[in-house]
Amino acid sequence: MINKKSIRDAELSGQRVIMRVDFNVPLDKEVNITDDTRIRAALPSIEHILKQNTKLILMSHLGRPKGQVSEELRLTPVGKRLSELLSKEVIITRDSIGEETKKIISGMQTGDVALLENLRFYKEEENNDDGFAKALAEYADVYVNDAFGTAHRAHASTEGIAHHLLGLAGFLMEKEISFLGKLLYNPEKPYAAIIGGAKVSTKIGVLEKLLEKVDVLIIGGGMSYTFLKAKGFEVGHSLMETEKVSLAFELIKKADEREVKLLLPDDHLVADKVEETARVKTVDTNAIPPDMIGVDIGPKTVRAYKKEIKQAKTVLWNGPMGIFEIEKFARGTNQIANVLASSKATTVVGGGDSVAAVNKFKLAESISHVSTGGGASLEFLEGKDLPGIQALADK
Repeated sequence: MINKKSIRDAELSGQRVIMRVDFNVPLDKEVNITDDTRIRAALPSIEHILKQNTKLILMSHLGRPKGQVSEELRLTPVGKRLSELLSKEVIITRDSIGEETKKIISGMQTGDVALLENLRFYKEEENNDDGFAKALAEYADVYVNDAFGTAHRAHASTEGIAHHLLGLAGFLMEKEISFLGKLLYNPEKPYAAIIGGAKVSTKIGVLEKLLEKVDVLIIGGGMSYTFLKAKGFEVGHSLMETEKVSLAFELIKKADEREVKLLLPDDHLVADKVEETARVKTVDTNAIPPDMIGVDIGPKTVRAYKKEIKQAKTVLWNGPMGIFEIEKFARGTNQIANVLASSKATTVVGGGDSVAAVNKFKLAESISHVSTGGGASLEFLEGKDLPGIQALADK
């Protein structure tokens, strides 16, 4: 297991704390925040640190400015929203480093919160430049990482800074390490993984690792058509990665060798186009019309998948069962989300689309753990060392 020191293990009283958060929130054309989930997720760590008579400096990226200052990617709306949530003024700097920022930070009083400007306005951030990391470290006595979503990146604010300051995990980071660590090292059996989404190619590593761990592997979404093609079925115009068919065939073989129950859809909702106005019908796997597209799992498949999920003690879900963003094609994903929400098992949902689905169906509260990191959670579950976690102090 991974054992890292967290903010609950440290005496922070009187310290200047710099914390990496993930405030990469969605914005509309008027630069208004459309979903503040990521800001709210950091509040427990922020409040815990502030209770200990500290000065707190927060840092984050927003969007992909590629090392250039971009006015529409400034963190001002984020700072404003955080001020509202904390019921106190947050100092927003116009830069991440530099003399003016240094002056603002040195003038902070105990209990103050400052938010540094978008880290990715500097190319040095993503290049993990040591000079940039050192400049950030000079603001504080202790470093905290609560941005699991960026833990798989070796950037100055996620890895480099920990070479200059003691690195601790925030509560969000600690929770991710605890839940995902259990899945990786010690899952309670039977362990079922539901893997969906568009492509096999983005999930090869995690599929191979899961075949070493799970009792049941359930496949849905666009990627299921690559597996069905490998089994000799025709899939019409459904999303299918021709160059990954042989890999899917190997994974099916591997599941068989390891005695992992591999479930593929028995029936499908197919459509003539990917639109709300589409003509749809339900067909069996061996009867997908050549001119139609698979857009969701069918009712027989939902029943079979539900049965397996209900018997599991641990369930991982990564990737939707269909194009759930379109109401007409959302039933399969909705049903799977609901069976997870009513399960007594340890349930973990990871990956942007599955997280969006449980939020859309208002079921997040009923899931044991909703992971905040898409790419990071996949790499963690593949057994890779994540630089942002490795850099933190061991217990």
